[in-house]
Amino acid sequence: MKLFKRIGVLTSGGDSPGMNAAIRAVVRTGIYKGIDVYGIRHGYQGMIEGDIFQLQATDVANIIQRGGTMLKTARSKEFMTDEGRKIAYEQLCKQGIEGLILIGGDGTFRGAVEFFKQFSIPAIGLPGTIDNDLSGTDFTIGFDTAVNTAVEAIDKIRDTAEAHDRLFIVEVMGRDAGYIALNSGIACGAEDILIPEVMTDIEQVLCKIDYDEKRKKTVHILVVAEGDDFGGANEVLIRVKERFPNLDTRATILGHIQRGGSPSYADRVLASRLGYAAVNALCEGRNQSMAGMVNQEVVFTPFSQVQKENVLLCGDMLEMIQVLAT
Repeated sequence: MKLFKRIGVLTSGGDSPGMNAAIRAVVRTGIYKGIDVYGIRHGYQGMIEGDIFQLQATDVANIIQRGGTMLKTARSKEFMTDEGRKIAYEQLCKQGIEGLILIGGDGTFRGAVEFFKQFSIPAIGLPGTIDNDLSGTDFTIGFDTAVNTAVEAIDKIRDTAEAHDRLFIVEVMGRDAGYIALNSGIACGAEDILIPEVMTDIEQVLCKIDYDEKRKKTVHILVVAEGDDFGGANEVLIRVKERFPNLDTRATILGHIQRGGSPSYADRVLASRLGYAAVNALCEGRNQSMAGMVNQEVVFTPFSQVQKENVLLCGDMLEMIQVLAT
């Protein structure tokens, strides 16, 4: 067991619901173990600027239900340089911080790898991203909430689509991965789902719409991930209107509402378990690893092996989407 006097915790990259629950777990677990826990605002940039302050148990009261992150978040170009990382390390030394808990995505962990090459400060990561695209964990903190937010919005869109006999093209987040689109689309009974992992045949999409029109299907919901190879909702809308000028077609981009909101119970529990496990792992001598959940068990994956992992769609799932949409 390694005895730490002070550790730091930060959130980096895009925010995700459940980050506050993770911060709460880290702070209270650390204090329980007799460790002073320091919050670092605005991620690595705040580390460079010395925006570091001690957190008490009362500071994280009543935050488990809040979206966003009380520590703020940011991306730092300066931290990508040797000089920036040197300044960050000096700031940690000023505060006597001996270990770090990092909450973020693959970019956060890549930064930690480079930081450790220069300065051997122990660090454990937590997977905080709505995209659910990291290897080493079944689910990332924020994914469940983001999908439920998308499902709720698409359900409401279907109501108005049915009232007006409209076709709606709904764009959800997913610049590099289609997890949100795939899961929300299946859950909402979308007629088609376009994701980055599968090359989009726009002609096939249009033929499906034509088929539905001929059999008098009055409601058509198309869910598209923002990173689909053909383009987002507006690009698809243009092609649909060109082919079906008399069809009442609308595009809706859900955007950043998927990042916000009170985290679901699943994200609160996941964040709490991983935050607790991260502090324990740090004390046990683990380093440069991400805590994840696989088959309901906490596992640790070296930062060097954590990477964006796109969903692998088996043939029966693709077929299922088409069958259930008939």
